[in-house]
Amino acid sequence: MKKIEIINNESTKSEIVIDYDLTKNIYDYLDENKKYFLITNTTLAKLYPDIISKFEKEKVIVIKDGEKYKNFETYNFIMNELLKNKIERKDAVIALGGGVVGDLAGFCASSILRGVELIQIPTTLLAMCDSSIGGKTGYNTKYGKNLIGSFYKAKKVLIDLKFLNTLNDYELKCGMGEVLKYAFIENSCKSEEKYDLMEFLSENSSSSIKEKMNYIVSACASLKVNVVKLDEKESGLRKVLNFGHTFAHPIESLTGYNLISHGQAVAYGIKMASKLACANNLIDNGYYERINLLIDKFHLADEKLEFNKNQLNDFISLMTQDKKVQDGKINLLLPVGYAQVGLFDSIDLPSIEALLP
Repeated sequence: MKKIEIINNESTKSEIVIDYDLTKNIYDYLDENKKYFLITNTTLAKLYPDIISKFEKEKVIVIKDGEKYKNFETYNFIMNELLKNKIERKDAVIALGGGVVGDLAGFCASSILRGVELIQIPTTLLAMCDSSIGGKTGYNTKYGKNLIGSFYKAKKVLIDLKFLNTLNDYELKCGMGEVLKYAFIENSCKSEEKYDLMEFLSENSSSSIKEKMNYIVSACASLKVNVVKLDEKESGLRKVLNFGHTFAHPIESLTGYNLISHGQAVAYGIKMASKLACANNLIDNGYYERINLLIDKFHLADEKLEFNKNQLNDFISLMTQDKKVQDGKINLLLPVGYAQVGLFDSIDLPSIEALLP
């Protein structure tokens, strides 16, 4: 078992627990004097009836599975279910699922009765390494991903590595996109602990990596915790966690949130950002090739993306609506050295348009 304590101040102290099969005795990690409302999706409700059965039936809220359901309608449904079943301020919301469930449940917890306790139980590699940690919550709109939401950290993040046994290749690819992101930004995370994820991922085969998820999850979680402790509300350092995302979010939007997973979109976005960095002499061709080879090793961005003229116009429009845009300028995180990235607002639109598929 590994425990990571996060302390910004006494009111926002929280804890991450990483272990195998910890959900078997889930109430060992919960307070006795609270009511718990469990939010999950249809797929997980069928996969894990043993966990679902530990909670009162009327306090289990099941939503549809998929990124396209991360919207206002689902948020509204959850809120009405919570209110219908008389949630109180001393109660807690538990998110059992991946990024969609975690983000929606988190936003509901932050806004119901002006805030109740939140517990995250991530079931995907992506959620374990990234989305369940740090307090970003929200839902998508037709204007882009996560443009409506809040910063609201979970009191506890309970990471049960046993969930990884049931993940298919699609979900593993989704998670590996974020894992690679941490490998490429590690030296920008200002962590005292060194994991050298890039070297670790380069040296291990795809099959052996699956057997070493404990190390990967612990490394990514620790790196993210370190960044969030130093910059809770993304005023500076935390922006490094968005590497690849300014390109990834338009890709997801234009492919309908269902053709390409978030992690694969991030991988495409990292390739685009790296190509732009190489063209602007921020990195040399050798490092650019190393980035591409590592992404290709895990088959995250194998297929060629093709957009028509109207979609390309939409791509740029979506980039300009990104949360990281300031004063109308697109802020891009680009690689500047081994496992390092830098933020740039000086890249002109024609340069960006030239690398779009």
